[in-house]
Amino acid sequence: MELKESLKTTVFEKSVLKQQVYQATRESFELFRKSAHEIIDLFVAENERRGTQIEFAFIDRGDFEFEIRFAGDTLIFYMPTDVFEFSRDHAVMKTPYIREDSRRSYCGVIRIYNFITDSFTYERYNDLGYMIGRVFINHEKHYFIEGKRELGMMYNNFNTSLINNESVQSIVESAIEYATNFDTLTPPYDENKLVPAGDMVEHSEKKSIVTAKRLGFRFQQDNI
Repeated sequence: MELKESLKTTVFEKSVLKQQVYQATRESFELFRKSAHEIIDLFVAENERRGTQIEFAFIDRGDFEFEIRFAGDTLIFYMPTDVFEFSRDHAVMKTPYIREDSRRSYCGVIRIYNFITDSFTYERYNDLGYMIGRVFINHEKHYFIEGKRELGMMYNNFNTSLINNESVQSIVESAIEYATNFDTLTPPYDENKLVPAGDMVEHSEKKSIVTAKRLGFRFQQDNI
């Protein structure tokens, strides 16, 4: 019994490509970790210089996750271990960069989530966080960003944007800027005027009353 040449080629080429994408994303994630840590260290030093008492913290949560805390906000950076490809209808698939070489459409992703720090401090685990951006990285370490305002990027930058220390620092700083400017708004009165008595029992607030920066607001569903 022998394997078909076409089958062997498909399996091995696809496997090697996914390994390359994973490795590129993993190395990029370490750049994000290093940059975020250094930025928080700079904030800590500035905090001491100013004599203020603002919480700044870098918290390492393993190989694929870390968080930074600043001025009441928390950003969580998370790297799934999967490799993704975009649907044929996705705008990035229509760029010349992808049309020249379809392998470039296979990407790892780094997701950036924004939470209110008090949600973790007071164990309000029903509180909502928002994905404010996701960074797609291919085997050539080219990247593009899907995100909100400061994090937004056009798909046609994919062919020129490379992950390096400078680009990673810019992304982290933009995420901090966006989170800082994305203020917590009070929800409409009618949404909170009725509260069950049980929700006000000791510690129940942590479990039942949901807090978020924009109650009732949702980003587009994350399908990747």
